[in-house]
Amino acid sequence: MATSNRRSAIKNMLAGTAAVSAAGMLSSFRSSEKSEEGMDAKLKGNINHAVCRWCYDDMSVEQLCIAAKAIGIKGIDLVGPADWPTLKKHGLYSSMCNGAEINLTDGFGDKEFHAKLLKNYTEMIPLVAKAGYSQLICFSGSRRGKTDEQGWANCVEGLKPLMAHAEKHKVTLVMELLNSKVDHKDYQADRTFWGAELAKKLGSENFKLLYDIYHMQIDEGDVIRNIREHHQYISHYHTGGVPGRHEIDETQELYYPAIMRAVVEVGHKGFVAQEFIPAKKDKIASLRKAVQICDV
Repeated sequence: MATSNRRSAIKNMLAGTAAVSAAGMLSSFRSSEKSEEGMDAKLKGNINHAVCRWCYDDMSVEQLCIAAKAIGIKGIDLVGPADWPTLKKHGLYSSMCNGAEINLTDGFGDKEFHAKLLKNYTEMIPLVAKAGYSQLICFSGSRRGKTDEQGWANCVEGLKPLMAHAEKHKVTLVMELLNSKVDHKDYQADRTFWGAELAKKLGSENFKLLYDIYHMQIDEGDVIRNIREHHQYISHYHTGGVPGRHEIDETQELYYPAIMRAVVEVGHKGFVAQEFIPAKKDKIASLRKAVQICDV
């Protein structure tokens, strides 16, 4: 009966009886013919949109700010103090600050890097606060043979001394979850549960997770359930098409409108930053379309 019903439903859709609902579902994947100017007034306001600087490194920060502002984007991710004046000039927020990390492989999971990281973050946290920003990225680094328990213990030991400093300045240290299967071999914080457990062990509201949808789809999938289950430990989201980390449109396997609805439903008030690498010639058109797809 179930198979029969499914076949009937598919037949009806092909015949056009479901055209209206199908059109509504797929409309989020259609690029707009409207001009970029003033698009921000047309966005729904449920998602705070941002974009990652590094994905448009063939543009100056100034050029990216102008394009982002026209689309309705509010924040630029992964810029440091040198670029903050340009963001302020254009009324954009530094939604995820960087500049204190060593790199993606040498992180808080290894004790040998703790002294350097403590110095870097102790110096950067007040700068972030003084500029009026609130989030600073950090990384677990590579596993290097450590068990989960050893990684958690090391990260707690390295991060704990920074928590009071972060709390004092009202800055949140945000650890990014990265896949260890394709892009960042051996990275330790490669599952949502791992980051959530670290957050529990630290027990501070000034430590959160950056849930990168692209990375977590590769390493664990089950994106919406993980967002719903662990959202209290997540303060920021990144997007990206799977596979390939390109546009988040119909060319990839994730349906971003449903994911964004889950993000809104759990009460997320932070940013969602586009972090895909445009494969199409008109990169800004791809960015504009991605914002529309995510604007639920």
